[in-house]
Amino acid sequence: MLETILLGAVPVVLAITLHEAAHGYVAKLFGDHTAWMLGRVTLNPLKHIDPFGTVLIPAALLLMGAPFVFGWAKPVPVNFGNLRNPKADMFWVAAAGPGSNFVQALLWALVFKIAVAGGVASPALAEMAQIGVMANLALMALNLLPVPPLDGGRIAVSLLPHRAAVALSRVEPYGLFIIVALLATGVLGRLMQPLMVGADYLIRALVSL
Repeated sequence: MLETILLGAVPVVLAITLHEAAHGYVAKLFGDHTAWMLGRVTLNPLKHIDPFGTVLIPAALLLMGAPFVFGWAKPVPVNFGNLRNPKADMFWVAAAGPGSNFVQALLWALVFKIAVAGGVASPALAEMAQIGVMANLALMALNLLPVPPLDGGRIAVSLLPHRAAVALSRVEPYGLFIIVALLATGVLGRLMQPLMVGADYLIRALVSL
């Protein structure tokens, strides 16, 4: 189990770090420099690590042999009012995080293919790559759920008509409680599974696994 945690540490920390850095970078492109000025648009994991969400939760899930591993980092601050077109640009800022996780999952799938069939033959690297794929798909799927303040909630707010968007945004103070309740009842995994399975199928097709 210790070996699994050590092998999983790199892809899990990268998944969470790059997810947050992507939000800040895209926010900067669209006019909000808040995260940039605070030094959060960086690949330095120490700037993003939340001891509970980045370390304890993923490690506990790995130890328990959970079907998927996820966690979270300190949210990158984004002032949506600074964006050039706040409602429309919110879509791209929010989508940047899950998008970075899909790209990482794709890259880890390529690493897995090389480790298994590319002449490198490394079981440890193959296991790390598998964890990398699943961790990124889980983080992507979790964040695409349409519950503010998750990225999917912000994407929905950016796409919905004004009245519906305002109504959904009012859910944000209760979003964490909703996610915890879904996790405790086992519903969260069932909601995430179709997104994870669909993305996994697409990645396998793209890398010919």
